[in-house]
Amino acid sequence: MPRYRLLALDIDGTLVNSRDELTPATQEAILRAGKAGVQVVLATGRRYSRARHLAEPLAIDVPIVTASGALIKDPLDHRTLFRAEFAPGVLREMSRVIDRFGYDPILCADSFSDGFDFFYLRNPPRKREMIEYFELNPDDGRSWPGMLDEPPPGVFLVFTMGSKEEMLALDLELHKALPGKLTTNVLRSPRYRGFLVEASAAGITKWSGIRQLASDLGIRDEEICAVGDDVNDIDMIRQAGLGVAMGNALPEVKAAADRVAPTHDEDGLVSVVKWVIG
Repeated sequence: MPRYRLLALDIDGTLVNSRDELTPATQEAILRAGKAGVQVVLATGRRYSRARHLAEPLAIDVPIVTASGALIKDPLDHRTLFRAEFAPGVLREMSRVIDRFGYDPILCADSFSDGFDFFYLRNPPRKREMIEYFELNPDDGRSWPGMLDEPPPGVFLVFTMGSKEEMLALDLELHKALPGKLTTNVLRSPRYRGFLVEASAAGITKWSGIRQLASDLGIRDEEICAVGDDVNDIDMIRQAGLGVAMGNALPEVKAAADRVAPTHDEDGLVSVVKWVIG
């Protein structure tokens, strides 16, 4: 049996290259890990609708930890395995803070089966970064005009977009307004020019989602290898038995890792699979 029984993989900057491609070499390596008895899990900041297609070419049972740990889905039947919930009043207050500071709150809901992913307050939004987001995702949301007073059901994550400096400042304001109630990340998706601040319930991270799946399978922390490149990967990289940063990872991610793999444009996961299964 391999020393590592679960391989948790970030998507952007890790599983896919800079052209958003799952290369044949990386695909073959992941399949080899699965055949060796390693449970593969995708752990991403992406929405489920933008992550699920990557499980299909792997042709193995690959649960997806989405929204940085706030939603776990089984892509075989789209069943929800876990959905984070905010404490009472937190979602409403957070949306109001985001709106009060001039940004557009986007509320991600477990509504994939209904054909959309998120709720929004106004269209067009106020910030240019969010305008670009809506242009790239024209049919993925539904308007909910009263969200500041009565949020919609099934919301597990909230985000908004702006410049890096704006999102770092907003992140501080959110924690000031709701101390100890949130987990937040400030990061940039390769698909968009702007930065985003995403917020879920306190304690929700990619690692919390991975750990939940591992617990159900009887897999210990030291039997997990976690691989990523961005700030929302740091927790899982630190906590896993083997934490790996991609060669293209941010410096703070590399500092948290046990090992650094080649970059995503060099099929770095091929090396990781060799480390995992020998």
